Amino acid sequence: MAQLATAWAIFQGLLLEALPFLLIGVGIASLARWLAPGGAWLRQLPAHPLLGPLTGAALGFALPACECGNVPVARRLLAGGAPVGTALGFLFAAPVLNPIVLASTWAAFPNQPWLLAARPGAALLLAVLLATVLRLLPEAELLDPVLLEERRLSQPLAQVGLLERRSGLVGAIGAKVQPAQVARPPLQEVLQHGSREFLDLAALLVLGCAIAATVQTLLPRSWLLAVGGAPTISVLSLMLLAVVVSVCSSVDAFLALGFAAQVTPGALLAFLVLGPVVDLKLLGLFRVLFKPKAIALTSAAAAVAVLVLGQWVNLLLL
Repeated sequence: MAQLATAWAIFQGLLLEALPFLLIGVGIASLARWLAPGGAWLRQLPAHPLLGPLTGAALGFALPACECGNVPVARRLLAGGAPVGTALGFLFAAPVLNPIVLASTWAAFPNQPWLLAARPGAALLLAVLLATVLRLLPEAELLDPVLLEERRLSQPLAQVGLLERRSGLVGAIGAKVQPAQVARPPLQEVLQHGSREFLDLAALLVLGCAIAATVQTLLPRSWLLAVGGAPTISVLSLMLLAVVVSVCSSVDAFLALGFAAQVTPGALLAFLVLGPVVDLKLLGLFRVLFKPKAIALTSAAAAVAVLVLGQWVNLLLL
C-alpha cells in the first residue's frame, strides 16, 4: 500500500505540473489555426537543413510552454505545411530555449555560468542533430498517418498530387496552381477542435504519467545517484533518471540542484538536456506526431548524442 500511495502521489504531481502547459500549447495552436487558417506563412519558413531547425528553435524563445505544450504547437506547424526540419527544431529545442526555462536554470545555478551557457547550446545542437537524422526518413515513414493526411491536404496541388490527397484520382498536377484562400473558421469550430485535441493529448499524457510514476516507484532515485562520481556511469545513470522522473523542463533545474553536488558536471548537463527531449510522458505524446519507428530513432539518437556530450564535458571539467 505504501508503494501504491507513493506512485499515486508522483502521478498526481507529474500530471498537475504538465496539464497547464499542455493547455497553453493547445491554446497557441488553436489561436494560430484561427488567425492564419490557410497556413501560408508556415510554408514560407526556411527548409534549409541548418537554417530550418535554427529558425524553429528561435520560435521557442517567444513561447512559454514546456515540452508537453510544444507538442500540439509542433503538430500545428506540421499540419499547416511548415518544413519538417523547422517544426522539428522547434519541437526539440523550444523546451529549453523558452524564457521560463532559461530563467529557472539561471535561478537554480547562478554560480555556474558554464551551465547557463552549456544547457541552451547543447539543446540547440541536439535539436539540429535530431532534425537532421529524422529528415532522412520519408514523411510517410516519419509522421503519424492522420497528421500526414492533414499535412498533405494543406499543400498546394503543384506539390502534392491528387492521388496523395486521397481524392481517388490518379496522377499529379503539373502546372503551378496557387492555393485558394482559406476562410477563417468560426471561433466555435476552433474551440471544438482545440477541445478534442486537448482531450486526446491529455489521455496520452495520463498514460505517460502513470508509467513514469510506476517506474519511479519501482526504481528509487538513490540507486542511480549512488554512482554519481563515475565519469561514464554517472552520465548514463542521470540520463536514465531524466527519462524516468519525466519532470517538466520549467522546474527540472531545481530538481537537479538537489543532487548537483553528488554527480559529475557531464551527468548534470545530460539530465538537463535529455529530459526535455525524451522522457516517459513525452513518448506517449509523440504518438500524435510520429510513427513508432521514428519515436525509437529519436530516442536512440538523443541518447547517443547526450552520452557523448556528457562524456566530453567530463573530460573538460574533471
